[in-house]
Amino acid sequence: MTQMIDDRRAKRTILILVLAQAIIGAQMPMIFTIGGLAGQSLASNPCFATLPISLIVLGSMLSATPLSAIMQKFGRRAGFLVGAAAGTMGALVGAYGLAQGSFALFLVGSLLTGVYMSAHGFYRFAAADSASDAFRPKAISYVMAGGLAAAIIGPQIVKVTSDAMVVPFMGTYAAVIGLNIIGAILFLFIDIPKPAQTSDTGDTGRTRWEMLMTPRIAVAIICATVSYALMNLMMTSTPLAVVGCGYTQNNAADIVSGHVFAMFAPSFFTGHLIARFGVEKIIGAGLIILALAGGVAMQGVDLENFFIALILLGIGWNFGFIGATTMLANAHTPQERGKIQGLNDLIVFGGVTMASLASGGLMNCSGGTATEGWLAVNLAMGPFLVLAGGVLIWLALRPKTQTAP
Repeated sequence: MTQMIDDRRAKRTILILVLAQAIIGAQMPMIFTIGGLAGQSLASNPCFATLPISLIVLGSMLSATPLSAIMQKFGRRAGFLVGAAAGTMGALVGAYGLAQGSFALFLVGSLLTGVYMSAHGFYRFAAADSASDAFRPKAISYVMAGGLAAAIIGPQIVKVTSDAMVVPFMGTYAAVIGLNIIGAILFLFIDIPKPAQTSDTGDTGRTRWEMLMTPRIAVAIICATVSYALMNLMMTSTPLAVVGCGYTQNNAADIVSGHVFAMFAPSFFTGHLIARFGVEKIIGAGLIILALAGGVAMQGVDLENFFIALILLGIGWNFGFIGATTMLANAHTPQERGKIQGLNDLIVFGGVTMASLASGGLMNCSGGTATEGWLAVNLAMGPFLVLAGGVLIWLALRPKTQTAP
């Protein structure tokens, strides 16, 4: 009976998180569509075009541990409200930077936006907080599925707002402010129990180092980092590649929309696949699909190549990242979640920061044409896919008695 009550509460929480993912989450495809293009218009050196995206990810990385601590002490609602406030401030500063033609101000706004991105990343963990073990992978998947609406809403808003004001892209940032305000209102209705406080004996579980040395946790973090970083590497440079190859900003928005749709559409069944086939197989499938995305992208720069590659990239990210999140969520205790979830996102977004920094350099400064830069971006994926695949195989080959967390 208790289990039924827990899952009913989890389902109510998931509804709020799905709405948040759809509405406030729409700002992420919006910013990733125009961030590099806006940066390219403001930066004195085209190699720094994707620096605004890198600063968003850096802000996410730096705020992951503090946000996790806030949520551990005050609950998920407090952390999500901090994220929405930071998203609002980031959009305000970014819009002002565009109005002033200041790349430095635009970067400050991007850094603040990163705090929202970090809070956004905790939606998946919040979905698992009050769910039963059997329902947990499905709960995570359902929340991620809310990104389907974001995939449609975000790029369409970009089309309407990017040239709506005298200053290009400023209207888009004004729309982002509105989305964050709506999100803040949604979070007032969220109902997630605060984690149990430590006992009188001071038992807080394993240390961060002990958890990192746990095979399943280590492999989960590596696979999550590779899946997210490679997705970001390729997606960040996509608008630059599309426009650089002679297509329009609307073409770029449509391709990003297809990509984000593919990121979240599988979430309706990813949890069921994990429950049926096991988390290791789903992560492995995700890594293989990411490799296929790079392969398709290297076959040419027709619009069809961009669409197919970015759709495969989204599906691969979904399997790899949701699988790794599920593996991590099942490998720690409630007392340990504040430490390991923040550390996980610190490492994951550290990798994503490096990928987004590399993306602009590879795209604009590793060849004489957009085609050559796009080829360099996709070739760079190979070594990291080998690393993630190798550790996953190593975990699968370990004796079963040793793979328990």
